[in-house]
Amino acid sequence: MNHSPEVVPPPTFTPGGRHGHRKPKQFGAGARRALVLAMAVPVASAALVGPSAFAADGKTTATAPDTTPDTTPDTTPDTNDGLDSADQAIAANLNTRVIDDRLGNNVSGVVLDAESDGTVWDHNGATALMPASNTKLATATAALTVLGPDHRFKTKVVYGDGTLTLVGGGDRTLTTADLAAMAKDAVAGLKAAGLTGVKVAVDDSLFPEPTLANGWKPDYFPGDVAPVRALVVDGHAVDDTSIDAGQVFAQQLAVDGITVDGEVTRRTAAVTDVPVSRHKSAELSDIVHHMIKVSDNNTAETLLRMTALRAGQPATFEGGTTVVRDVLSRYGVSLENFEMYDGSGLSRANRIPARTLAEILDLLTEKRYEYLLSSIRDGLPVAGEADSTLAPEWGRFDDPNSSCAVGKVHAKTGTLTGAIALSGLTQGKDGRWKVFSFVENDSTASGSAIKDAMDGLAATVNGCWA
Repeated sequence: MNHSPEVVPPPTFTPGGRHGHRKPKQFGAGARRALVLAMAVPVASAALVGPSAFAADGKTTATAPDTTPDTTPDTTPDTNDGLDSADQAIAANLNTRVIDDRLGNNVSGVVLDAESDGTVWDHNGATALMPASNTKLATATAALTVLGPDHRFKTKVVYGDGTLTLVGGGDRTLTTADLAAMAKDAVAGLKAAGLTGVKVAVDDSLFPEPTLANGWKPDYFPGDVAPVRALVVDGHAVDDTSIDAGQVFAQQLAVDGITVDGEVTRRTAAVTDVPVSRHKSAELSDIVHHMIKVSDNNTAETLLRMTALRAGQPATFEGGTTVVRDVLSRYGVSLENFEMYDGSGLSRANRIPARTLAEILDLLTEKRYEYLLSSIRDGLPVAGEADSTLAPEWGRFDDPNSSCAVGKVHAKTGTLTGAIALSGLTQGKDGRWKVFSFVENDSTASGSAIKDAMDGLAATVNGCWA
């Protein structure tokens, strides 16, 4: 009989609060496009910030909630100057529990009150540590801001010179079923032209040749992350995902009676090639939701490149992280001691303070950013949630101190050798939402012991472990 704690539905989260510690720019649909244009054409950016600049795609700021920042001076005292009794208890308990031997001596932690933006607790909050997969919070924020939550990635098939070319568009969710549907379109066209045979090629030139990021181990490929290419099917963990996708496409053509001549090759589609078929992915908001829920490294690295391209940067680690920094800066997030070298958090060179991670998460509590960023918040694993990185099979929130927080903590996990992080949201005893981030490096305890201690910190913020 299973005696695991029952996962109760988490309380409804309603963004709100006054959020006075940052001076963020507006990020409605129109302003998002202004950001993209400003980054791609910085000299002309001043002339492109009005709604008329986006008339070509028929969208203006009216497509999303008004996100103009409130510029009224905030004269309310910071909650740091007078914590209520619930927050005082949180701070006192964290001061005791953060010195747990399991966490070691290298811990960065921050707790914010989402309504007031006051700092409830800070322990080396500006110290930059290796954040592991908490890096994905920054990647997702930039992708949604630059591309937009309704963006869809396109994969195409074109025909020219006796060849069907499968053109990658950065869709990490492409499936064999999608390729089968595209193959049927191609077969119909070939048969209508009286053709029974064809060559097959792939075009993945949207991204440059894959490289290792600064801080990546050579043995990451292809198990922890596949070489980052613009074409992949079924998330296959292989060295050449593009050729693999082309082979799957060729197999689908054969199923429908077309003879594929020779091996699948690479070819850059010509402008004179004839469009044959096109597939669109799910919306970016759905892709981000899943990426955050299961901590998908491959999706994160692909999104980093697609974000870079949309902002006029090269589809590289450097191009993508440049855009991430710019986006976070425009939101008013602190970049002090911030170092980011990839999109997934696999890089052992990444350094992000708990303060920065908490400020990214704090954006999710603001109503003005609901349209853009809600898929990150909704994608955060919930303590005890099946098929997430906080599921029972990962040994999370299952000890006497933290099990009380099952169903109550929403948080992004992060795990690398020598680094464990947990950053998220929970509703405190006072009914107010708290934003927290805990990152430890170099503890000599076992991974399960470190996670138990860190889950206990999150339960402390929730207040169920009093």
